[in-house]
Amino acid sequence: MGAAPVLTVCALLFAALATVAIGAYGVRMARTTSDFLVASRSVGPRWNAAAISGEYLSAASFLGVAGLIAKYGADALWYPVGFTAGYLGLLLFVAAPLRRSGAYTVPDFAEFRLGSVRLRRLAAVVVVLVCGVYLIPQFQGAGLTLRILLGVPSWVGALAVGAIVIANVAGGGMRSITLVQAFQYWLKLTAVALPALVLLGHFLGADRPLGSPAPPVVTVRTTVDVSTDVVVQVAAPQRVSIDGRLDGQPLDATVILAAGAHELGAGTKLVLEAGSAVPVVSGAPTDGATWLTPGGGFGGQHPTYQVYSLIIATFLGTMGLPHVLVRFYTNPDGRAARATALAVIGLVGVFYLSPILLGVFARLYVPQLLITGTSDAAVVLLPSSVLSGLPGQLLAALAAAGAIAAFLSTSSGLLVSVAGVLSTDMLRGRVRDFRIAALAAGLVPLALSVTVTSLDLSRTVALAFSVAASTLCPLLILGIWWRGLTAIGAAAGLVAGGLVSGGATVVSVTGGVAGAVAGGWPAAILGYPAAISVPLAFVTMILVSKVTRGLPPRSVGRIFVRMHAPERLGMGADRERRLHNR
Repeated sequence: MGAAPVLTVCALLFAALATVAIGAYGVRMARTTSDFLVASRSVGPRWNAAAISGEYLSAASFLGVAGLIAKYGADALWYPVGFTAGYLGLLLFVAAPLRRSGAYTVPDFAEFRLGSVRLRRLAAVVVVLVCGVYLIPQFQGAGLTLRILLGVPSWVGALAVGAIVIANVAGGGMRSITLVQAFQYWLKLTAVALPALVLLGHFLGADRPLGSPAPPVVTVRTTVDVSTDVVVQVAAPQRVSIDGRLDGQPLDATVILAAGAHELGAGTKLVLEAGSAVPVVSGAPTDGATWLTPGGGFGGQHPTYQVYSLIIATFLGTMGLPHVLVRFYTNPDGRAARATALAVIGLVGVFYLSPILLGVFARLYVPQLLITGTSDAAVVLLPSSVLSGLPGQLLAALAAAGAIAAFLSTSSGLLVSVAGVLSTDMLRGRVRDFRIAALAAGLVPLALSVTVTSLDLSRTVALAFSVAASTLCPLLILGIWWRGLTAIGAAAGLVAGGLVSGGATVVSVTGGVAGAVAGGWPAAILGYPAAISVPLAFVTMILVSKVTRGLPPRSVGRIFVRMHAPERLGMGADRERRLHNR
């Protein structure tokens, strides 16, 4: 084993062992149901902000953002902008009233606000769906990363991350993972910022242009391993050596690729000579000038729709993510919840500066990743590809540690959310029930992660945001700010938004978009459903609520006073009696 794999293995082990050790310390502090669900509502704003940032900055943020920017350029900047700006809406409209409700989970809030046990159960199903869609790419990303770094099968990385996450969550719940996630935020920030700063210095010294009309090129003879079936496009006739499958036919020869689209089969090896232009994944910009110009979308015939749908999903989806929302239940009061949300905006905004830089450098220095369809690996492969010797190996090892921390932290938060809902809404709410729920909720997505189609991490996560924006976001916004919402109206909106966004997500992650539709608007809507499903959910909730009966006005008034009155007036109290003796 060479020096680079040894350093990488050491970094991965450090991240994993530190996670286990800190989690074990947290287990000693977890005793009651409240500890497992909301850390006994005792987490201060600074600590909670670091923990939220740790779980929110998932594999999509650490790896996916850089990969999408390398591939699609200016339009991909909407991913980090949307992921960050979504917290502004959360700060303004949701954080404090949600905390004042005293609920333990989003379904608990639904019952508190609308007085319906059936709605609570429906909301629980939605939470499980959102978290499940979000968990799958975390495990897939772990498998991809370890396969690229260490050459092990993809299921090994997924299983390793899944085992650590399930053990931590089942052992100590929210109390345990709060400590872990705060540590992992600072590890991820260091792991992405230090390579970005070093490569920025290298780039400024090399004086390489970004916006030249030339396509990306390799500077040395490069062998590219295509790990999954992918369609690439060639701007001009290109000589390459191919050993594998080209356009469905086996081939082992040097050929001239004609301009246009070509299909490369999994396991194919391409050899590009020094100075050769690099084919890119179909739909991505083929030259630097187009890559720097917004308006191209993310591949497809309706780029403007794609971009606006993505903006809606990321801006509003944050307000509906269960693993983010549950964090505000851990604050002592609404004032602390607002302070936490404000701090998170700063921490997340600082973090996203680095993946943007790394995405730019990936297109310049490792353009061969644009062929493979695995541009998510850019962050971990970039340092050692640019810098020779020990410095590049150390930075690559640091990036690998940050990547594993990203998988662990987000998966932990998602699993706590699902386990909390299952244990309180499907089981009896005891500590033992939480642990059983954590085990079941972790194993199912883990099994699915090795069977469903692997998309770009940020693409898959954006689909989870679409589901959240189409279901839980309307429930919270209207439930907190509109007195006219009824239980039947909320349920109708959850069903309408969930069916449209969830159906599109299922088709996408199972690889059915290409097979189900030829292209055009159907493909655009299936890949980016939020622009349709979010307005549908809001309109359905409002219209159905107008024609159905809700709670008596006096009851609604008491609920609104509790959510909106300042804590110093003493109008609210935590809903802890139901779980106190469990």
